[in-house]
Amino acid sequence: MEYIYGALLLHKLGQPVTAENLTKVISAAGVQVDEAKVKTLIASLQGVDIAKELENASAIAAAPAASAGKAEAKAEEKKEEKASESAAGLSALFG
Repeated sequence: MEYIYGALLLHKLGQPVTAENLTKVISAAGVQVDEAKVKTLIASLQGVDIAKELENASAIAAAPAASAGKAEAKAEEKKEEKASESAAGLSALFG
């Protein structure tokens, strides 16, 4: 995970995500660098627009949050309906 975080940090700072830069970041964090992981990550990021991918990830993450908010609102409405129905039923008893 630290390799991905390192790549994201480099991207955020506007630095090129290269094997050399990523190795420096990982080393600076006090972690023993695994060159195979660095090479694999750099190879998998070839041709990837990190900014665009982060934007897509943000949009995907926001969608479930919006749906959850709607579900909570519906659940609250049902509770209010049940409470008012219960009150109406009680008033019929003492009518």
